Amino acid sequence: MNNIEYVSLQDLDKNELQKILNKGKVREHLVSHDEFDQASLEDWIAGKVKVDSSKGCKVKGIKVNGSVAGWCGIQFEDEAYELAVVLDEEYWGIGIRVFKEALGWASELGHSHVVLHLFNTRPEYRFLRKMASRVYESTIFGQKYTSYEIKVPYA
Repeated sequence: MNNIEYVSLQDLDKNELQKILNKGKVREHLVSHDEFDQASLEDWIAGKVKVDSSKGCKVKGIKVNGSVAGWCGIQFEDEAYELAVVLDEEYWGIGIRVFKEALGWASELGHSHVVLHLFNTRPEYRFLRKMASRVYESTIFGQKYTSYEIKVPYA
């Protein structure tokens, strides 16, 4: 059984996080951006830490069995609270567990719904469509996404 731990992004091994965020398989699913170097990663982490301290938001690093696995959170983007999960491909199998945990955070934060944006090149996820109150195409930073508006349980 995988032990999943949610920690401050500042507490992750930065070299490991940088490797994950720069991997081609991970980048295929993210907003296009230059690869991170040490300085840009520090800036990105500082920005996410600021988001984490914002009302209605929570952003955490993910460790699995003590190893850096990625990050996740609830952040305010494009006029809505977005649920984000970014995992090293080695840990994609825990994605649903992380997703459910983040939905719990959204409930604790008092959100009635969150939006999950997935590149529209990805296949449709039936379980997301079932959960979604609305599924629509969106454009963020010039890239097209399938967006799932998900009702937060217990909100």
